[in-house]
Amino acid sequence: MKINYPVLYKQNAAIITEKDAEKYTIRFQTQEATQTKKAQYSEQKVREKDIIPLFDGPVSSLENLLSFCLTEEEKKSMLEETWLLLGEDNLNSPEPTSSASGPATPVLDVSGPASSSSAAPGQEKSSASQEKNQPQSISFSEIAEIMRPESKAEESFFLYKTLSSSLNFYLDEKALKQNEIKFFLRTEAEIQELQKKLYEKEHEAEIHAAFIERLKKRELLPEDQKFMVEVENVALCKTEKSRVMQEAGISESPEKAHKLLLDTGIWAITKNPYPTRYGLSMNSATEGLGLPPAEERLEVPGISYAIDSPWSNDPDDAVAFDGKYLWVHIADPACSVMPDSSIDKVARNKGTTLYLPEGAVRMLSETCFEDYALGLKEKSRALSFRLLLNQDGGIEECEIFKTFVNVKRLTYEKASEMQDSPELKSLFEIARKNTERRKRAGSVNIELPEVHISVDSETKKVSITPVVHYPADSMVCEMMLLAGEGAARFAMNHSIPFPFVTQEAPDLPKEVMGGLAGQFKLLRGMRKRSVGITPGVHSGLGIAGYSQVTSPLRRYSDLVAHQQLRAYLDGRKLIGKDDMLLRISQGDAASVASRKASRLSETHWKLIYLLQNPEWQGKAVCIDHKDGNALMMIEELAMQITLKGREDIPLNQEVIVKPSKIDIVSQESDFQVV
Repeated sequence: MKINYPVLYKQNAAIITEKDAEKYTIRFQTQEATQTKKAQYSEQKVREKDIIPLFDGPVSSLENLLSFCLTEEEKKSMLEETWLLLGEDNLNSPEPTSSASGPATPVLDVSGPASSSSAAPGQEKSSASQEKNQPQSISFSEIAEIMRPESKAEESFFLYKTLSSSLNFYLDEKALKQNEIKFFLRTEAEIQELQKKLYEKEHEAEIHAAFIERLKKRELLPEDQKFMVEVENVALCKTEKSRVMQEAGISESPEKAHKLLLDTGIWAITKNPYPTRYGLSMNSATEGLGLPPAEERLEVPGISYAIDSPWSNDPDDAVAFDGKYLWVHIADPACSVMPDSSIDKVARNKGTTLYLPEGAVRMLSETCFEDYALGLKEKSRALSFRLLLNQDGGIEECEIFKTFVNVKRLTYEKASEMQDSPELKSLFEIARKNTERRKRAGSVNIELPEVHISVDSETKKVSITPVVHYPADSMVCEMMLLAGEGAARFAMNHSIPFPFVTQEAPDLPKEVMGGLAGQFKLLRGMRKRSVGITPGVHSGLGIAGYSQVTSPLRRYSDLVAHQQLRAYLDGRKLIGKDDMLLRISQGDAASVASRKASRLSETHWKLIYLLQNPEWQGKAVCIDHKDGNALMMIEELAMQITLKGREDIPLNQEVIVKPSKIDIVSQESDFQVV
């Protein structure tokens, strides 16, 4: 670079006026001339790396460099001809990758390709791949020579500005950082996309008004979907406001937004909004627990049995009786999940594994099951509750151990077939005694229909299967209740701050009729359970002190209980009362939201099932009367419905019904007697 040579300085034109061994003196314009003021110029010493050569030759003056111009028509013709000439060799190169193409979101930004959205997670390309796919940029001097074959130095800054602001070319930012001026060519598709964006920017009000008119008629075009994002946010309870809904004259509620999205085809009718409405993530925890730590564990002899539903893939409890003690073995993720660790915080925010017909959203990572669930390896690690029972089935003592256990998996059906076998007979007898003991203490046993709902991920076809309860279901339930009672007693005896579960006495009628109507009356009389650090009676279970400890893979309060028990066993510092209360309150609040979302999701998919089976008819049992209507239970769907004006149907009377109206948005349905 020599005296009077043109250069770029901070994207502005300048000329070199002096040069010494270390620095250049440049002259540049600091203020453009206006009607009232003359142009102002300044000189400054800069380093060589701060300026970029524009032309290999001198200019007559800075004023001439800045004043050179062509008409808009000449500029357009020159750019198109240059782009066509260069494009024959360069536009056949691979498309530029998103990471090398510069920003694309501002509509008027032409510094990169028109379509340069970021790669989806998991699809990022390596830098080597980016370099391989990146087309070659062309030097400014080469392009300028084609644009103006006889160009002079005075034209260089004008040509640079013309290229920089065109739709046909964009700067090579990497070369610019290396003090070189190079440009990439855009493809024809990229140019068309930019032109479309520019048009949309210039006609934004007109395009928006036309969209609102189409929205009012529920006749959207495919490209209108981008305008409906805020409506989706209202439907998912992410925001309460939508300018689009206001302008279309639609009240801003999740239900109205949901209906609008269905009416316009933006959402399929199968779309389940309820987990998101309750602020729940639809992604399972991702951070793995790693291998369990090496630590001393008690080897429990014999075989223990993990008994569960056939579709269960996360067995977290197993039971055995050794002739003296009842053993309840529970999965031991707390050996790896420390309080306030990142895994613990994620689990606390989820509160529980969210079970949906679409699938499970796990509180802990799916990858942990192999090492932490029971019965998936030859030996399983467990936190084991060893219970000594008296003749009435009550707990005499409870000890807790870190153990290795030999676990065999059984389904409820298979275990029920084995209830009189030497392996399981004692367990069924213990369960019977505990049931009787709890009954004497006032427990309430409610049996209402249950179903298993599954949804095909591709077709969205819904399947509903009634849950068959086997004797082993009740047996396992009694074992888990004994473990929870034993854990609560252990915590109280050793003054351990602990998550206790309590329930006030129910408000039950003096006489309860049989059948589903009687079971429903019992349910209506039950009080809400509470989780806290103060022990108390759980009246519904008939247990003086109780805690849930049997599902640490899927319930946060159980995981916290295990963390506390392990800290006590290891002689480590316990979680304090205030901190414990905060943890279980946060976890319980999240689990309440999960239960609500799960219940609404199940209703959603039951209604979808009825829509998918328009000829469906089924048996409904009258379980209550209210306001002149009959409240009915469809057993095969585990679904409560209302038959309006049918107070004449006696309690426990069966009738055949079919749906006459189903509203997915409000979750309301009308049925009629066949």
